[in-house]
Amino acid sequence: MSDIRMTGEIRTDYDCETSGLPAERWGEAVFKIGDEEIVFEVSVEKSIIIAIMIGDDTAWKGTLEGLKKLLKG
Repeated sequence: MSDIRMTGEIRTDYDCETSGLPAERWGEAVFKIGDEEIVFEVSVEKSIIIAIMIGDDTAWKGTLEGLKKLLKG
C-alpha cells in the first residue's frame, strides 16, 4: 500500500464534516453552484502544486509559495 502524504477535510455550515481522507499524490474539493463548478486541487507529487479551477478554465495554478505570495498581494 502507498504512503499517505496528505489528508483532506471538508466542512459545511450544516454541521457536516468529512475528515481524514487519505491521499498519496493529489486531492480535490469540488463545489457546484447552479451551473458553475469550482474546484480546488492540491498535488503533492514532487512539490506542492495548487490549482483553482472555475468551469473548464484553470483560473490559477502554481506552487504553494506562489499562492501565498498572490494572497499577500
